[in-house]
Parts: sequence; C-alpha cells; structure tokens
Amino acid sequence: MAASRMFANRLASTMAATTKVARPAARVQLNAASKRTFTSAGRPQTSVFQTAKRQQASSLVQANARMVFAQHQARRQYSSEIAQAMVEVSKNMGMGSAAIGLGGAGIGIGLVFAALLVSVSRNPALRGQLFAYAILGFAFVEAIGLFDLMVAMMCKYV
Repeated sequence: MAASRMFANRLASTMAATTKVARPAARVQLNAASKRTFTSAGRPQTSVFQTAKRQQASSLVQANARMVFAQHQARRQYSSEIAQAMVEVSKNMGMGSAAIGLGGAGIGIGLVFAALLVSVSRNPALRGQLFAYAILGFAFVEAIGLFDLMVAMMCKYV
C-alpha cells in the first residue's frame, strides 16, 4: 500500500512538472466570520443577511425562469405565412413517415394468421390452443401498430 502511495506521489509530481497548469491570478482568503459554525443541535447558524441573500437568489432564479419561458412562447409564433406553411408541411411529412410502420403491423398480423392456418391444417386437434396463441400474437403486433399510430399523431398535432 505504501509503495503504491509513493508511486502515485511520484507520478503526480512528474505530471505537474511536465504539464502546464493554469493557476489563479490571486488567492482570496475567507474570513473566519463568513464560515458557518455548527451548534450543538447540528444545524448551521445563519445570519439574517444570509437568509435574505438566499431569498433574493431564489427570486432571481424564478424571474429568469419566467423570462426564458416567455421567450420560448414568443418563439413559437411565426411572423410570415411562408414559415407557417413550412411548419405545417414538415408536420405532415413527419406524420406520413411515422405512419409507414403501420404497414409493418399489417404484414405482422397477416403472418400471424397465416401461421395459424398452416399449423391448424397440420394438426387440427390443437386448434383451440393454437388460436389462443394466435390471438396473443395478434395483440402484440396490434399494440406496436397502435404505438406507431400514436407517434404519427404526435408528429402532426403536438
């Protein structure tokens, strides 16, 4: 353990000697009065000034959040008809490209029921059990199709 510490110290000193390190221009020393002191209850003692300073900082954060939100709302409005038309066209293109997955869901449903027909024709005695499996597969494929439809609608209306 001591050998690894010595190696780490040597490595750190050689790294510090070979690399350029940015150093601060001036060092600021903290006053002992500005540090928090702990009472016997375990909570730090804070002055009225520090409490007011914290409240002022939180009100500044809230004001900045309101300003950013107001700018975001102002950005959503488009001034020209061409820009509004381009946004609508891009929404329609997004909806159309997201709806391509619905074709995959249709193909999946077709494959599930084609496999059901083939398996029932091979073993008619298992028709009930195979039909239950087919309905389960249909539900999974249909759920994926509905998720795809939801994404397409979100592209258009959100």
